[in-house]
Amino acid sequence: MFAAASLGDVLQQLADQYTRATGVLVRSSFAASSALARQIEAGARADVFISADPEWMDYLQQRALLRTGSRHDLLGNRLVLVAPADSRVVLRIGPNFPLRATLGTQRLSTGDPDMVPAGRYARAALVTLGVWNAVADRLVRAENVRAALAFVARGEAPLGIVYSTDALADRRVRIVDTFPATSHPAITYPIALSRDSSAAAAGFVDYLRGAAGRAAFQRHGFSVLP
Repeated sequence: MFAAASLGDVLQQLADQYTRATGVLVRSSFAASSALARQIEAGARADVFISADPEWMDYLQQRALLRTGSRHDLLGNRLVLVAPADSRVVLRIGPNFPLRATLGTQRLSTGDPDMVPAGRYARAALVTLGVWNAVADRLVRAENVRAALAFVARGEAPLGIVYSTDALADRRVRIVDTFPATSHPAITYPIALSRDSSAAAAGFVDYLRGAAGRAAFQRHGFSVLP
């Protein structure tokens, strides 16, 4: 299974549960969706792919690397502004909010907007709110969303833009505010089987989409899509 870095905690738990219940070993790799999609394109073996945005799933589908009919939208998420847990910064997100002034000479951490889904969503939100140009040259362009979170958690960046589920998973950060859902494309995690997936892989996908998967995803703060 190749899956977006933001899914690492919950999917590892579900993979372990599935192995205990069925005896089927699930091996997992978590990274930026862009990196994983390109690895699959290059021939890496992954029975299941879960992307943090539709675009990288489209990338594989356009290259006929997915099993026909296996793609489904699995989860949703929210985009949040985070700070170190001991930070006293107060900032309300809205049109032309003073993000650059709050950063001062420091940097804003998020996924690389040119490659990483979290960064793409962040850029879209900041463009919509009219503050992208003010901060575009002040970014820490992390290789995935968990790396972006780590910069803030370690105090190396005073603010970061990540998914709400990532923020909830690390006590070293706190949510400053949540971006309006209308400021960026809906955060959607599609799932699909690869073109050459094993017969056992479909059973694991069914498990993730079933009651056990839904309960686990909701406990970790994801919204489960119909």
